[in-house]
Amino acid sequence: MNLLESLRTVVGADGVLSGDEVSRRSAGFMRPDTLQARLLVRPRSTAELAAVLRLCHAAGQPVVTHGGLTGLVHGGDAGPDELVLSLERMNAIEEIDPLARVAVVQAGVTLQALQEAVERQDLSFPLDLGARGSATIGGVVATNAGGNRVIRYGMTRSLVLGLEAVLADGRVISSLNRMIKNNAGYDLKQLFVGSEGTLGVITRIVLRLFERPRSQDVAVVAVDSFAALSGFLKHIDSALGGGLSAFEVMWREFYQLVTTPPAKSQPPLPGDHPYYVLVEAQGADQEHDSARFNQALESALGSGLISDAAIAHSARECAALWTLRDDVMQIMRYGWPITFDVSLPIAAMEGYVAEVRAALVAWPEHHCWVFGHLGDGNLHLAIRVPTAARAEIERIVYEPLAKIGGSVSAEHGIGLEKKPYLALCRNPGEIALMRVLKQSLDPDNLLNPGKIF
Repeated sequence: MNLLESLRTVVGADGVLSGDEVSRRSAGFMRPDTLQARLLVRPRSTAELAAVLRLCHAAGQPVVTHGGLTGLVHGGDAGPDELVLSLERMNAIEEIDPLARVAVVQAGVTLQALQEAVERQDLSFPLDLGARGSATIGGVVATNAGGNRVIRYGMTRSLVLGLEAVLADGRVISSLNRMIKNNAGYDLKQLFVGSEGTLGVITRIVLRLFERPRSQDVAVVAVDSFAALSGFLKHIDSALGGGLSAFEVMWREFYQLVTTPPAKSQPPLPGDHPYYVLVEAQGADQEHDSARFNQALESALGSGLISDAAIAHSARECAALWTLRDDVMQIMRYGWPITFDVSLPIAAMEGYVAEVRAALVAWPEHHCWVFGHLGDGNLHLAIRVPTAARAEIERIVYEPLAKIGGSVSAEHGIGLEKKPYLALCRNPGEIALMRVLKQSLDPDNLLNPGKIF
């Protein structure tokens, strides 16, 4: 029996796609190309997935795991001789425990589905991304995604209590811990969080939940200098006493992009300031928290840290202000840009952005939009130049990070796209240890081969 027939006996005839059924599928978010893979296999359970990997291991078949395909570093790319393992059918929310405040989910559950399910239990899963409707929990964990509220709740890694994963040879490692405190030996789940599918396939996850916030306050403020911007971050975080849940900064060019047609949002503030901040606070008492939020903004205005503010007065207005930050697809207005996700010390940001912009003047008709989660040191750059110059643009963006202790990837991972630049932010000893882990868990290099390093 050949591999195709063996796979069908495990997952059923409709669980294996080939030929046009594969090539008609998109290669991912913001991608004009389609999948190129030998087969696409869709198991329904951990047992089926483990059986699939045992067959692939015996046949020496490389495997690339797919979640929601919202990644931006080509981490899910597959070649024509590789097999895609899609977790789209493993989409059950197995349990929500309101007392322990945990959820147990299969890897194919979308972030938005989980958010909505726990909200019905009066709880919250605080991780949030613009791609919430498509991104799957397995993919979010495998890439250690960040998103909009890292400043308060941390990266995905901070929200994972336990997980189950299947190794390249089909062995199931079940570490479904449900406790916040468990210091018994190595924390094995951390091997798989952020490993981008190279060490094992994540199948089930235990996630930490929180009580649902009873209040939400959102404002967009204008700031006239970077010194004031960093000062405002410290001021608002202190004034809100732990209630700050988002601090999203938009440089002028990005703000203008998302507030002018064909963008649907109207500018809540005039577009001539160098920086705009979407600031959000969550708490327990709307009346009390709104008063504190407004007072914090008034004192920032009085001290010159901010120049203007537009405050939301309803849930609808809160959502409208968040739409400004989430309307990232406006960067496609002039064609396909080159997108970047970097991390660096806040104190170095102003000089870094200035250095990048100065180098881009070599392309007189370029566009450069800067925005990001400044509160946790993460900037996104989208750069559009009129000629094909990707390698040169990557050098301009990445090389300055080495001297300021930055990272070429804040939250998107390495994949294929950032592999040549890993050594700019990881030393030889670290990379060597990564290779040891890969060799130990996947000695035949069958899982997502060629990614990261």
